[in-house]
Amino acid sequence: MTVSQLLPKWLRQYQSKWLSGDFTAGLIVTVMLIPQSLAYAMLGGLPPEVGLYASILPLIAYAIFGTSMTLAVGPVAVASLMTASALSPLAVAGSTEYVALAVLLALLSGVLLFVFGLLRLGFLAYFLSHPVISGFISGSAVLIAIGQLKYILGIKLAAGDVVTTVNGLMHGLAQSNQTTTLIGVSALLFLFFARSYLAPLLQKIGVSSHTAGMMTRLAPMAVVIASTAVVAKCGLNQTAAVSIVGSIPSGLPLPGLPVFTLHDVSILWLPALLISLVGFVESVSVAQSLALKRGQRITPDKELLGIGAANLASAFSGGYPVTGGFARSVVNFAAGANTPAAGIVSAILMAAVIAGLTSWFYYLPHAVLAATIIVAVVALIDFKTLQEAWIYDKADAVSLLLTFAGVVLLGVEEGIMLGVVLSLAVLVWRSSRPHIAVVGRVPGTEHYRNVDRFSVETQPGLIALRIDESLYFANAHALEEKIESMIAAQPEICRVLLILSAVNQLDTTALGVLTEIEIKLSEQNIVLEFAEIKGPVLDRLRHTHLGERMKDRIYLSTHQAFLSSAESKA
Repeated sequence: MTVSQLLPKWLRQYQSKWLSGDFTAGLIVTVMLIPQSLAYAMLGGLPPEVGLYASILPLIAYAIFGTSMTLAVGPVAVASLMTASALSPLAVAGSTEYVALAVLLALLSGVLLFVFGLLRLGFLAYFLSHPVISGFISGSAVLIAIGQLKYILGIKLAAGDVVTTVNGLMHGLAQSNQTTTLIGVSALLFLFFARSYLAPLLQKIGVSSHTAGMMTRLAPMAVVIASTAVVAKCGLNQTAAVSIVGSIPSGLPLPGLPVFTLHDVSILWLPALLISLVGFVESVSVAQSLALKRGQRITPDKELLGIGAANLASAFSGGYPVTGGFARSVVNFAAGANTPAAGIVSAILMAAVIAGLTSWFYYLPHAVLAATIIVAVVALIDFKTLQEAWIYDKADAVSLLLTFAGVVLLGVEEGIMLGVVLSLAVLVWRSSRPHIAVVGRVPGTEHYRNVDRFSVETQPGLIALRIDESLYFANAHALEEKIESMIAAQPEICRVLLILSAVNQLDTTALGVLTEIEIKLSEQNIVLEFAEIKGPVLDRLRHTHLGERMKDRIYLSTHQAFLSSAESKA
């Protein structure tokens, strides 16, 4: 294998004409990434430099192993909240021990994701349904927004659950810092204004729609620069006790890992798994939606490797868990990124910032970072999915609401575990209630349809049941109950035909139930018949006691079974 073959495919095929788009996108994303890295580190209870560290090597690692051409990897709000939730009971936020545990969390997430990728276990992420993910992210957004209000108001408040936090905010209003509140609220108002109205306003004065969109995305950086300048000029950190970021160590992080114990691993493996799953689902959703717009494809199993490598790189460079960010990826896409080289450009520029420009953020108010976080996460609250689910499938809507409530009232880890349980519970509940249709013949055809939906012909003494679900331990007895109730209501029945065209699998329990049904019907002089059994199911059935008994009563088609019934009566 040559050296060139070890390079990622996009790099081997790189064209010079792509460079300008990649460089422009990398520059724009960097300007957006700087305030987000600082803000999300604060959200995760970490020193600001940790957010910057998590924005260098992970971008390069994903560029090597990932498959999306435009996914922008780095710190994100939900992973930061989950990090804080996992670590706050274990160490004091911002302490050396806390940072070391955050690095371990990134390491474990990276190892899990990378192993899942090697084993091609991308399907594991789909145990979380879209409504459950929506409820989790929406609930997390509410938690994050409420948690940031103390910085907006300048209130010192210990970390706690949502009820404690809201109660503390209500009682602390009288002691809020008015200058901090003014800065925070002003930042909030401007950022909300920029999100909804800045682009149309710029277009009215002649700015192109593309440029106006980019300027809107960079509004947080404008707020950071303006507020930092005001606080520094007026000395508000001294005269008005405005809380600021303070000194951020300069210089690139030294590669390495902190010392940790097996006890630390035993405590953090589950939070790492949850962060990995949520981050992977979020990343793949963003990557797929952007890839479709350009007719590209991503490979979920390789995305596991990409996100896993990014987290391993974050751990070795003193960072914390990272994943693909929606807002940054959209900006990266819109700014003209052609390949992951845009991420490498961002990584180089971030390294330059850390190497010599961190002193510029000394006077940055915490209130502005909080405003940046709030505006970012409010957009994650998903009312549309709830509305659609409520109209289409109330079970999904209930799952969404319960997951949302679980996150807000119980906590992040508890909420996502509740979401996993709900996803599986809804799946089992639906499959345990299989749709069983009584069918008849559409006049003049060989088509058979539900008697409740179509005008069809039936045969006296024969009931034909189409089972629209694989049969297994949770639903097999529902079929037995259906047959028993129909025979009780129609004593003249002498043949029962089961149409198994939708049955892809019969487990041992279902086989036992069908055997019992056949024996009971035989004792009542009722003939059980099968039609349209799929090959793999039939192959396994032939070698069973039921298969031996049924070998002359298995029909290739429903029509053949109906003709056989008519001939026997003739």
